[in-house]
Amino acid sequence: MSARIVAHRLDWSDPAAVFAGGLGAEEHSFWLDAGPDAMSGFSWMGPGAPEERPPHDLPLATTDAAHAPVPGPFRGGWVGWAGYDAAAAIGGAPACVVDDDGPQDSWQRVSWFVAFDHASRGMWVIGPEELLGTATAAVVRWARAGRDRRAAAPHEAVQRTASARQTPAEYRALIERCREAIRAGDAYQLCLTTRFTVAAPMPIDPVATYLALRDRLPAHHGGIIRNGTTALLSASPERFLEVGDGSVRTRPIKGTRPRGRDAHDDDALRRGLQESVKERAENVMIVDLMRNDLQRVCAPGTVVAERLLDVESYSAVHQLVSTVAGRLTPGTTLGDLLDAAFPAGSMTGAPKLSAMAILNGLEKGPRGLYAGCFGWVGTDGRADLAMTIRSIVVRADAAYVGAGGGITWLSDPDEEVAEVGVKARGPLSVLGAELPPGW
Repeated sequence: MSARIVAHRLDWSDPAAVFAGGLGAEEHSFWLDAGPDAMSGFSWMGPGAPEERPPHDLPLATTDAAHAPVPGPFRGGWVGWAGYDAAAAIGGAPACVVDDDGPQDSWQRVSWFVAFDHASRGMWVIGPEELLGTATAAVVRWARAGRDRRAAAPHEAVQRTASARQTPAEYRALIERCREAIRAGDAYQLCLTTRFTVAAPMPIDPVATYLALRDRLPAHHGGIIRNGTTALLSASPERFLEVGDGSVRTRPIKGTRPRGRDAHDDDALRRGLQESVKERAENVMIVDLMRNDLQRVCAPGTVVAERLLDVESYSAVHQLVSTVAGRLTPGTTLGDLLDAAFPAGSMTGAPKLSAMAILNGLEKGPRGLYAGCFGWVGTDGRADLAMTIRSIVVRADAAYVGAGGGITWLSDPDEEVAEVGVKARGPLSVLGAELPPGW
């Protein structure tokens, strides 16, 4: 983006209308979504141009930000994703990288974008002054068209069949192998995952499917990124890395329960999660791992657990969430941070390198974009990346959904299988697919 960046305010429109009205049809486009009923935070969307990943030598924002001429923390830069498998290989673990899963790293350079401030109901078109007239006209046109499309064409998922990488019995056997590795002292927590694939006899509409996903599983770090023939649709509840004003923050999730049938049942499930010895231990293990990761790029003595073992509730699940933060060492680059923290400990287990090696031998297939991260990196060194979980990856002839859970010595195999089903059911349902028998 040019040095002269301006923001033009428009009357509020539903972000879904703007994206569905035309922007989402662009071959390269994005919408980073604070959720359908968000009352705080920002959403961003716009067209993009394919570009290499953000430069690893990009200095991170290690001082308080000066006054910015545009609202919100994103002031232009890159939007995209980084997959799990390539990052595991870079970290020194054996990994399975498969081109058919979609590009492991795929980013767009943003020339102009739309910002939505959900607290103030403010909406701006932001970009170089010379592009703003054309961009504003497009946004107004899309918003008008999108209101009509949303009212006239509700999403109807075609019935499809999901296949599983492992049967429930095979997954239970892998849990036992995880426990054997823990007994041997090779790990003390392992995030075991699997994959559900949906064949697409007819093309999957990424925009309609994402709108259905956000309605079914509203989340504060959702989004859709279209990069050519691959689209990532996510209802992620987990913020991976937030960088700004000299600090870095991560919010690992470990511990899940389904929502209850009624208020009494729901409260019991919530309390059971909060009081579970196994889930609390699992969460603390990953907090300790993330503290260690961030300490590699933060000033000594500044890394702290700001919140520990909080329960957050979503439409389908209760989650046990903690927050770890630290002050970045001056001179830290984006590459330094990703080398220290990615893949995220919540998706590997601990110790990280040993866990990734063990899991590669057990899972026998790529994770692809699942268990990676997505979001934005600003040219000013700020960033906000979410974990690629509760997500659908759409390709030309198929879509896939990854799901898994943390295995400890206290894991109950039946409960772990049920947890995988809880996590995968929502994304699969918007594809019109049911879980295979036993899940």
